[in-house]
Amino acid sequence: MTDKEVNENGAGGASSSSEQPHLEVRGEEPEFDLHGPPGLPSDEEFEKRQLHWLNHVYQGDHVPQLTLRAILMGGILGALMSVSNLYTTLKVGWSFGVAITACVLSYVIWRTIRMVVPVLTPMSILENNCMQSAASAAGYSTGATIGTALGALLLITGQHMGWQVVLPWTLVSASLGVFLAVPMKRQMINRERLTFPSGVAAAETLKSLYGQSKEAISQAYSLVGALAFGAITGFLGKGEFAWQMAMKLKLPELITFDLKVAGVDVGKMPAFGFEPSALLVGAGMIVGMRVSLSMLLGACLLYLYFGPQMVNLGQIPEPSKLIKSWALWPGTALLVASGLTSFALQWKTIVKAFSSASMASKGGKEDPLARIEVPGHWLLWGIVPLAIMMVALQYLAFSISIPLGILSIVMSFFLALVACRATGETDITPIGPMGKITQLTYAILAPSNITTNLMAASVTANIASSSADLLTDLKSGYLLGANARKQFIAQFIGVFFGSLAIVPAWYLMVPTKEALEKFNPPAANMWRAVAEALVKGIDYLPETARIGLLVGATIGIVLSVLELYAPPKIKKFLPSSMGLGLSWVVPFANSLAFFVGALIAMIWTRVSKRTGNLYIIPVASGAVAGESLVCAIIAMITAAAALGGGH
Repeated sequence: MTDKEVNENGAGGASSSSEQPHLEVRGEEPEFDLHGPPGLPSDEEFEKRQLHWLNHVYQGDHVPQLTLRAILMGGILGALMSVSNLYTTLKVGWSFGVAITACVLSYVIWRTIRMVVPVLTPMSILENNCMQSAASAAGYSTGATIGTALGALLLITGQHMGWQVVLPWTLVSASLGVFLAVPMKRQMINRERLTFPSGVAAAETLKSLYGQSKEAISQAYSLVGALAFGAITGFLGKGEFAWQMAMKLKLPELITFDLKVAGVDVGKMPAFGFEPSALLVGAGMIVGMRVSLSMLLGACLLYLYFGPQMVNLGQIPEPSKLIKSWALWPGTALLVASGLTSFALQWKTIVKAFSSASMASKGGKEDPLARIEVPGHWLLWGIVPLAIMMVALQYLAFSISIPLGILSIVMSFFLALVACRATGETDITPIGPMGKITQLTYAILAPSNITTNLMAASVTANIASSSADLLTDLKSGYLLGANARKQFIAQFIGVFFGSLAIVPAWYLMVPTKEALEKFNPPAANMWRAVAEALVKGIDYLPETARIGLLVGATIGIVLSVLELYAPPKIKKFLPSSMGLGLSWVVPFANSLAFFVGALIAMIWTRVSKRTGNLYIIPVASGAVAGESLVCAIIAMITAAAALGGGH
């Protein structure tokens, strides 16, 4: 999400200088503006546009791109961000895009290194773009299954799957996403010019940095400063080292509120208070006031009315079980129904996705970009063995039959196709609906099998996430004149860095079911809830929770329809379905901190719109990345120490 709202003020074409050689970005004629509105051109117009891009924009043959230093920088940054995103997934149920953060950090780090070792040459804009692909694959594409489906499986069974399964599962599913995205690139990016807003923002950020824009440089250092602040806040909040406690370097993890409603001690409900967290406040600054205010509204309704009522009715065993025993169900129903409804209402996007795939498969005249694009035989060499490995893994590790395993791969291609187009048009990758569609399908084909339900859905979710991420990065490269083959290789290599980082981090951060439950992980809880409801039926839930399921689903459907069709005057007052649903599956402190962050951003923008537009997203992104990374490291150190002490 950090990649979606990047300020573009001061963005301009990069230029050559003594400090940054080989950085010229060739100009484009207006009639072939790469930022132009999406559309389906005639074959003749498309051919002209391709030749224009090759002659006036492409610079991948004479500017360094796929270099060892770019891959290492991207792989290392992406590995760190994968751990950071795992923590945010466990903490708030979201992962954040890493491309722009990685671009800025790479630029600042390399400049700092060159101050120490002046003989090193500057990293070119295309090297940084290649670095972005590796970092994004490592930091974002590898985590869609770890903290969600595998987390849900741990909550249900109480047992971890062995790393011998989790590592290849993560690596193969993410790699499949990389390969499956390639056939879509030429249709969605070259021909139709879909927007892919985060890809455009990353390209503009790099142009600004390499154009030596003062505002861009200030943004870069504000992100680094916020990252340090977030890291310090995370350490002071979560660290409990002996020397730290002796020096009283400790922030309270929660500032609690004492309150009784209808005779019920609300203070005993999950995290009823304010958590002084840079991560949560930063996340609120990023998602904005509508989502954050909806979260606070939903949290107040739950904690100040429905929660006490359910305790008094005996529907909840104790106040601390409010979310896990009751609120999780209405909240999940609202989120799932909203996601699936929004997905269904995008039927035009779905139709376009399949029609564009059909057009791309027909081929055409000889491609002038054949030596630049990824060749078809690469895809054959990649997709076939990876698909066989994925089916074998499903069968050997989870006893998913071979036909059902093959079906998951086939479904993944079609769902990834839709996810990529949705990302290209709206910048939103519908990972939740992708997984839920698979869960619904397998609830029919493999009833009463929770493991099959969860793990087949994790395949489609990870593949769709990885595919959309690759196309977003390829959009940046297309605007900058990069070589798509080299970018594809960087993305593929990045998957290995991310997998090798996130899998051990998962076991260190979450050594047991109890450790995972302490996070109260929203995403894992929702995946578990959907699987249990589909497999077990809803009769095992309390009666009021069943009513809540229906009410939550109805609200989700209604809000999704209104968000699309309501008049603008009404639409601006609608609560966010995501915010309302999430507020019932995360503790109160999360919702309150999100609101505080959104309020800070709103006041900042009101006081100074120019500086707010410039710095809010970089500052918020740095705070989220800094605290989540440090908290993840502390969690791993603490878990390792506990395991060591146990032996």
